[in-house]
Amino acid sequence: MEKPHILLINPWIYDFAAHDLWMKPLGLLYIASVLREEGYKISFIDCLDRYNTELLKLQNLERPKNKKYGSGHFLRTEVRKPDILKDIPRRYCRYGITEEIFIEELKKISHPDAILVTSMMTYWYPGVFRAIELLKDKFPNTPVILGGIYATLCHDHALNNSGADFVFNGNDINGTLALINKLTGIENQFRYSISELPSPAFDLYQNIDYACISTSFGCPYQCTYCASKLLYPDFIQRKPESVVSEIEYFYQKLGIKNFAFYDDALLVNSDKHIEIILDEVIKLNLYPYFHTPNGIHPRLITASLAQKLFLSGFKTLRLSLETTNKKLQIETGNKVTSEEFEEALKILKTAGFGKDGLGAYIFMGYPGKEKEEVNDSINYVTQKGIRPFLVEYSPIPGTFEWNRMIEKGIIEGNIDPLFHNNSVFLRKFLSWEESDLQKIKAMVRKGQHSA
Repeated sequence: MEKPHILLINPWIYDFAAHDLWMKPLGLLYIASVLREEGYKISFIDCLDRYNTELLKLQNLERPKNKKYGSGHFLRTEVRKPDILKDIPRRYCRYGITEEIFIEELKKISHPDAILVTSMMTYWYPGVFRAIELLKDKFPNTPVILGGIYATLCHDHALNNSGADFVFNGNDINGTLALINKLTGIENQFRYSISELPSPAFDLYQNIDYACISTSFGCPYQCTYCASKLLYPDFIQRKPESVVSEIEYFYQKLGIKNFAFYDDALLVNSDKHIEIILDEVIKLNLYPYFHTPNGIHPRLITASLAQKLFLSGFKTLRLSLETTNKKLQIETGNKVTSEEFEEALKILKTAGFGKDGLGAYIFMGYPGKEKEEVNDSINYVTQKGIRPFLVEYSPIPGTFEWNRMIEKGIIEGNIDPLFHNNSVFLRKFLSWEESDLQKIKAMVRKGQHSA
């Protein structure tokens, strides 16, 4: 007897800006794999799928206009700006397929027994709410389960406002499976280990230019601004052989060449983890393109590791510098010094990396960090011959920095998650002038071209 039918949804992004920088709902794809392994029938709609057939027709395209390594622009549709954001001088848009395409996709799907909706950034919740509203209209008697980052970090807000029947808190795959089993009347006692999950179901996409890989979950560091510990209290590294098998399968069977590592701490225990993975990739004579959109820790880079990073196919290495202010380096987590950053650059360049592949993340708008310090950090990175990349600070509920800002009276603990948006927070809570923002962004663009 066939098990029940589950519909999985990755909603739109509602924001002032969004870009497909190897962005896929990895957690939802893991859940899809687990459900399929348990015999469930799966349907999947990704509102951010740039290869959606009807979306391409709408744009008179045969395939998306991608950048060199598979990233690219989402379709952007201007929507009504929420009232509390009226004073932000930017266009507010929905990114992804049109609502009409979404509704037509739903018509193609047989009635599901349960619906899973994921969520990413806390301030993207309007896209989540709209998806749930349309799902409820189409399938009014089907239970909707909301999970993901927003659902976890803003659990009460999601419970009270999302319209979902169940709001799941955390990343417990077994808990999600247990809830689905209960709702659909299935009895199953099998339990999955987070370090040994089946590979995420990237084959659900008809066409795809990249895959996302997590070789670990969580992070052993204690950065004051980061939510990694809230999402994954323990730092867990997967078995290297499982990661290699995943890469090989996606590369050989699905024809995927670009891989983005989602790890928060990719290089930790490198000799027992990532170096083993890279050694095997090299032995298999694969020629992938690897990317690190989350950034890597410069302190952990050795000559041996740098050589393996280069030989295995890393094309875009982003180093987590954040600031050159020594006091702030210590206060925010003490994970790198400027001297260690410079040594890492030297090692990476010796291994063969050029300026096109290297970049450094720099915080803008971090509480206590003056505008002049941002300028100094940008100039510092540019002078080192690599590209600066701005990370506009936004507060994350539950972090040390979040609690400190509440104590200082900068924010209130119950502020609308829309105010977590980096474009909003700088302007409304840290009094950054539009002219200052544009000057710094112009500096970054100049630094990226000159590096």
